[in-house]
Amino acid sequence: MKKTNPTEGELEILQVLWELGPCTVRAVNDELSKGKEVGYTTTLKLMQIMLEKGLLSRDTSKRTHVYKAEVAEDVTQKKLLERFLQSTFKGSAMKMVMQALGDHQASKDELEEIKALIEKKEKEQ
Repeated sequence: MKKTNPTEGELEILQVLWELGPCTVRAVNDELSKGKEVGYTTTLKLMQIMLEKGLLSRDTSKRTHVYKAEVAEDVTQKKLLERFLQSTFKGSAMKMVMQALGDHQASKDELEEIKALIEKKEKEQ
């Protein structure tokens, strides 16, 4: 089964599972509800769809089913970022970084990390 890119709602569920590890629908819904009101049946339905898409797996060996992310966080982030970069900035990482730095007040630590990453990339070339 081919894994597809998650929708925004599916990504929120994946973020909970990446942070907490395998969970029941109730645990995921409780975590999502901390930020906004989310109905249990909505979370359940989304997680069932995600199971069909191959984004999640489900352990049915116990009375309460436990769901687990079947896509890695870093791989998903990379795919979504590449799609965003292509659709929003015509593939230009420079335009994206310039926009982010222009609109975001980066901390001194963030700027140091960015400089270190640039230096690392320069050495790799």
